[in-house]
Order: sequence, then structure tokens, then C-alpha cells
Amino acid sequence: MEITKIPNKILAKKMTAVAVEDIKNGSYRELISGMKKAMRDNEGIGLAANQVNKDLSIFVVDEKLAEEAGLPDTFFNPEITEYSKDADELEEGCLSIPRFYVPIKRAKKIKIKAVDKNGNKIKFRVRGFLARVLQHETDHLNGITIKNRAAEN
Repeated sequence: MEITKIPNKILAKKMTAVAVEDIKNGSYRELISGMKKAMRDNEGIGLAANQVNKDLSIFVVDEKLAEEAGLPDTFFNPEITEYSKDADELEEGCLSIPRFYVPIKRAKKIKIKAVDKNGNKIKFRVRGFLARVLQHETDHLNGITIKNRAAEN
């Protein structure tokens, strides 16, 4: 599975929500497996579906990172519902923008809702580095890259 790079237009558009029925009947199992492999092969910690040229509101994150927080590593139709006022700035990179690193300001804590790999609605608060990763991947699904974020700062 190849990583989609800018200026591919799919990286600049909002992704299409997936049907819970399709999640429950396993329609995305193969895609998710391929995305996880592509993420690992490219030494990433998160990967959104549009980064493999799929117009779907799905992303995966590093299994160990998710496990440490007691969270799933696959998110369907994610939506950040709350951002803390408390923010910090860290350098971020992106598999779709090779060799580009830039400091990005993000909320330290977020509240996110999504659908898990079994088709169940989930809602939780997350903080720290994982909160940053989830914000980065959710941005992708909304057609926003770190280049857009860097231009805001």
C-alpha cells in the first residue's frame, strides 16, 4: 500500500463518513490491516485513509500507543468534540509530506467520539502525545495537513 503525498487533492478534502453496517460486516478489515502495515513499514505513528488514497473517514494509530492509553487503534468517523485551552507546541512530521518538520500548536487534552472496529460508538478524553496524534489524524480526515497548520501559526 503506497502513501499518498501532497499535492494529491484527496489530502485537501473532507473524507466521506463510513456506514456502521459496513464496519460491522467487516468491509474494512483488509483496508485496516493494509493501513497498519503501511504505517509500520513507513515508521509512522498514525495513518489516515486519504493517505492511502481512500475517501473514507478512517484512521489507525500505533498499537502500543493506543494500548498504553487503553484505547482502540482504529477509528471510524472520528470527531473531536472538545479541545482544552491548555496547548503546547511540538515538532511534527507527516508521511504524506516527506522531510518536512514544523512546530505545531495543539490542545494538550481533547474529547473525541468515534466508532470502533466492531461498530460501537465510543467517547473518551485523551491527553498528551496520543491527543496530539489523534488531532493530527483527525485533521487529515478534514483535509488539513501540517502545512496548513503551520501557515496558521
